[in-house]
Amino acid sequence: MTKRTPMIKRRNFLRCAGIGLALPWMETFAARDEAREKMARFVSIYHPDGVGLPRRDDPAWEDWSWFPQGGERDFRLSKVLDVLEPLRGDITIYSGLSHPAVRKVIGHANADQYLTGADTGSSGPYKNSVSLDQVIAAHVGRHTRHSSLVMSTNAGTGAPRATHTSSFDHQGRPIPSLNRPKKIFDLLFVTQGRETRDKLARSKSALDLLVGNVRSLNRKLSRHDRETLEQYLDAVRDTEVKLLKAEQWIDAPLPKVDSSHLNLDVTVRDSRAYIQTIYELTYLAFLSDSTRVATYMMGRENTGGPQDLLARAVGLNNAHSLTHDVKKPNGWRNLGTYNRFQAEEFGRFIQKLKDTREPNGSGSLLDNTFAMHGSASSSFHLSRNYPIISAGGKNLGFQNGRYLKFGKGNEDNQAHAGIASDVGWRSDPEHQELPLAHLFVTILKRLGVETDEFAGHQGGLARV
Repeated sequence: MTKRTPMIKRRNFLRCAGIGLALPWMETFAARDEAREKMARFVSIYHPDGVGLPRRDDPAWEDWSWFPQGGERDFRLSKVLDVLEPLRGDITIYSGLSHPAVRKVIGHANADQYLTGADTGSSGPYKNSVSLDQVIAAHVGRHTRHSSLVMSTNAGTGAPRATHTSSFDHQGRPIPSLNRPKKIFDLLFVTQGRETRDKLARSKSALDLLVGNVRSLNRKLSRHDRETLEQYLDAVRDTEVKLLKAEQWIDAPLPKVDSSHLNLDVTVRDSRAYIQTIYELTYLAFLSDSTRVATYMMGRENTGGPQDLLARAVGLNNAHSLTHDVKKPNGWRNLGTYNRFQAEEFGRFIQKLKDTREPNGSGSLLDNTFAMHGSASSSFHLSRNYPIISAGGKNLGFQNGRYLKFGKGNEDNQAHAGIASDVGWRSDPEHQELPLAHLFVTILKRLGVETDEFAGHQGGLARV
């Protein structure tokens, strides 16, 4: 690099990338009102460390096994999920689904691919792909100020195979997540004013300078470096898109919401209140039509981090250790109690969506929202048989009140049940599961995305 070529520093690019918005809908107000009548929303809640699956001959099986017992309509919820009984007709529970590329990846490294289906592996070279929520956001995000809302307990992006975010862009790059309620609220509802306008102008100027420097540098690079630079420019183009949307929306009035009931300074140390605040912010974002796509990652895999504090909500310590202690006295009960807390707060959120009429359409918020709650691990970090619950979506064509079992050879979810070691993920599958991507194709089509493929898998999921 010559002295005439300015140095391109990562920190300069990150400053340019500071505004996290995407392109607006550029039609008339009438067209925007028409789009709102065809409302479709998506939210994904991810919880780490899987769920409790004791063996059938264990006294804990009847009360503390996560999956229901029984058939499609006559299933019985154990104590783990019985908090969802009042919402029985609004939920669907799935078994026998997972991503084929990572079925032998230890659960400590599998959250990265939960919404992507990519072959992220346990070690070595790492490459991810676009997540389900971002495919949906590319379709519906033009109607809203924010194309998506990405949240987690941990914040940021984390590291490969230890992600802090469920969301990945179309180049497979992790999208940083937010974890501070006040910052999330301010992003959605606080007037930005002249300071934000000035920041936007500075960002645009800095980006123009950066692009000019990159174009000058490109002529002096080797083929390999030009390919690397092209990947970098993909991120620059993303920033240009975000800046353009920010400019289009900067004069649009922000929605007004009642925040008097919110404690925006709450932290994960007050774990139940923190989870409830994140759900409430998601609810307000949907109610105000600030976004129609949201993800929340309750915690990373790969152990440790603030999510360990969430178990305090039920009087337990270190959430992750609960999965390792299932063979200790009350072990299955403790893990099941923590999983029950997760289901309870999801149910509270679903009930609120159900109780709220759609402001600009028919039915309730829940009728036009597909809400998904799940993990990429089942028993003891096993990357198979993902425990997934969905709710809502009546106006999108989803029929609920069902327990759907897929695949063959594990109809009662006893494969690797009761394990408390790594023997499960190291072994070859003894049963057949279907690709979770088939469910994702169905979700995409019902939300209006014209596709028949996701993560290399063709077709939707029958019976959904």
